[in-house]
Amino acid sequence: MVVSLRGKIPLLAILLAALSLQAACNVDFFGLFGSTELDTRLESKNRFAFLRDADRNLSLGETYSFIVLSDTHIEKGDAQGLEKLKDVLNGAAFVVITGDITQSGRRQDVQKFIDIAHMLSVPCYPVIGNHDIYFDNWPVWRDLIGSTRYRINSDTTTLFILDSANASFGAAQLDWLQDELRTAKKHVFVFTHANLFVQYPGDIEQITDTRERARIMSILKGRADAMFAGHVHRRIIRKAGGVDYITIEDFKSSKTYCRVHVSEGGFSYEFKEL
Repeated sequence: MVVSLRGKIPLLAILLAALSLQAACNVDFFGLFGSTELDTRLESKNRFAFLRDADRNLSLGETYSFIVLSDTHIEKGDAQGLEKLKDVLNGAAFVVITGDITQSGRRQDVQKFIDIAHMLSVPCYPVIGNHDIYFDNWPVWRDLIGSTRYRINSDTTTLFILDSANASFGAAQLDWLQDELRTAKKHVFVFTHANLFVQYPGDIEQITDTRERARIMSILKGRADAMFAGHVHRRIIRKAGGVDYITIEDFKSSKTYCRVHVSEGGFSYEFKEL
């Protein structure tokens, strides 16, 4: 018997895309359709409910280290072992989590992150991810954490936290980044959720607007040390325009984190597991 696929290819493509999303980012489809828009979140600028003034103005010096991890997916109070991070700080100056801190953005899970962050004894900078805005839970993040795009200053380094929870930066946010870079310090590190690069042809978890992708790479070229992301639940490392683009695998399943060492001459990094 010959089976005709006429008219069925689009459906097959949708199913394959759905399976890819499910595998890559533990998608909750009901939450996916209940998320907010980027412009709505960016209206709440310079709002800091979680970070203190001291957290936003650091004294780092020329030599220090920090820790980056991604996709903890805290769910129903289960922090996936994030509590143990306090045991491996080993002098790290701060921690950054590049999005999908929670599974669905629920208040109890955002609060769980805050409770753990307060246990770390160093600043912990949250990046918003697509899961953190599921079920229209952006107001929870806004009220408990604050802005989703912000800058951290220090004597030698500038950190930029960018909102790509909708797999987009938007022209206004990129304009802001370009302008802020004019007064950035010697070392510049950028953190966001959605990755710019993929590893395999079937990967669809990324910033898909090629114009945005090209523009941010142009903005960062020769100006930033590195950009860190997550989202795809896979380690992907690329270098372009003198910038290291480091996508970190998910902490939830791998318990992996990246330790970055900064010195006057540059920076290096290594991956470790809890």
